[in-house]
Amino acid sequence: MHLHTRSISICLAIFIAFTGTALAAGPENEKCMACHGSAEIKSSSIRRVYIDPARFASTTHAIVGCTSCHDRVSSGHPGDSYIPPKATCGECHGPVHDEYAKSVHAPKARCNDCHNPHDARLPASMSGEDINRTCARCHDTRKTIQSHAKWLPQADLHIDSLLCITCHTGSKDYVIIMSIESRLPGSGTEFKTAGYEELAGLTRGEDIRRLIDLNGDNIVSLAELRAFNHQLRGKNMRLWGMMTPEIVTHSYQILNNRWDCSFCHASGPKAMQKSFISFPEKNGGFTRLSVEKGAILDILYGTPDFYMLGTTRSTALNIIGALIVAAGLSFPVAHGFFRFLTRKNRKESNHEA
Repeated sequence: MHLHTRSISICLAIFIAFTGTALAAGPENEKCMACHGSAEIKSSSIRRVYIDPARFASTTHAIVGCTSCHDRVSSGHPGDSYIPPKATCGECHGPVHDEYAKSVHAPKARCNDCHNPHDARLPASMSGEDINRTCARCHDTRKTIQSHAKWLPQADLHIDSLLCITCHTGSKDYVIIMSIESRLPGSGTEFKTAGYEELAGLTRGEDIRRLIDLNGDNIVSLAELRAFNHQLRGKNMRLWGMMTPEIVTHSYQILNNRWDCSFCHASGPKAMQKSFISFPEKNGGFTRLSVEKGAILDILYGTPDFYMLGTTRSTALNIIGALIVAAGLSFPVAHGFFRFLTRKNRKESNHEA
């Protein structure tokens, strides 16, 4: 199929999906998955062509359909031993491909090195831990912490609280994404993102979002956030927030303003008040619930494991601090004023002496 024709077919498939007839690709996908999604092929010598049916069904590429990218499969497949060509990412993701080609990553990694086309998900459907794990395939986390520690205080904590793409792309509009983490067995300080089955065991069959969204209105209030945090303490769990770009780009680079602490710790407080809680799904993806605006600022009960100076403030501590400063200033002012009032008496005393 000609490049232009293939691109049109892919775009048409996407249009059909988003106009409510996504099932049009269903039968074609099922036909492919009859072999590529079977346990037999997974355990065979050609297991590299195995695709997890449940995970693939929940991806954006499943909507487009297998034959949109693999359009030259022969009628005798797979018995004819012909390996059909596949579409390139740039045919559908042209702007992203062009942006990435200008980045520092382009000469070192292809799209498939970071993205499995059969498990393609939007960033909103992934956990921060999963996104950073992709980077860690090439950038060893231990070495990354060591290199950042040369200039970044508490480098390990910062790297746990940020996506790599937060600092190393020109992404925009940062928000806080919180996920439920559970303590690793036998560990005092190490946590991992809790999976669906683990959380489902706590809800006894109910929607796991009801762990926090108690009234089921799909918005997490500050009161619900506080109640959940009190509940978590006895279950070796926590809510962990990560500063995440809301609009993700592929412009990988080293940005000088990220060396400035004020990029995170003073700038954009209004944007950073926007937060979400990410919940795992059965198929390996994640869904998000909005959190009451400003709830991220409650570091005592709402988000005790997440703190961002400059955007996370305690009103009570601010008042106490202001009183301390005022009291400190009052002493020299009062002393000077008293000396001004008594200046005549001191002059007379000096003359008599």
